[in-house]
Amino acid sequence: MPRQTTPPAEHPQAVVQQIAQLGQHIATARKRRGETQAQWARKLGVSQPTMARIERGDPSVAMASYVMCLWLINQARGLADLIAPTQDHAALEQELTRVRRPRRTLAPARPAPSALAIPANPTAQGLAALLHPPAGPAP
Repeated sequence: MPRQTTPPAEHPQAVVQQIAQLGQHIATARKRRGETQAQWARKLGVSQPTMARIERGDPSVAMASYVMCLWLINQARGLADLIAPTQDHAALEQELTRVRRPRRTLAPARPAPSALAIPANPTAQGLAALLHPPAGPAP
């Protein structure tokens, strides 16, 4: 099956800029560590020209190569944490709205809850807790 990819010229400009900035940050981190592109390329298992393309922010370089660079820079943090379900506030808001949406029933109408009330539905309560964690001391 042929591989279908979007040519870099068709990527949204914001995406191209983010990849370029990522490449610049990778280059800065490597230089601050006093290492060459060739040294990092060996650590990543890529060629030195590919390492140069990463630092230029070439969107055609494999995502795994960028992720490996991020891992070399900060092994304690995971890239996946950036888009963890608990961080996807737009989707959480949609789910909360969907759960809070009143259902049509033949039962008599109940008084409307206040805008800040947490619904009795356990799913809605869990989503609301993710979106609005209790205030407390910062970890």
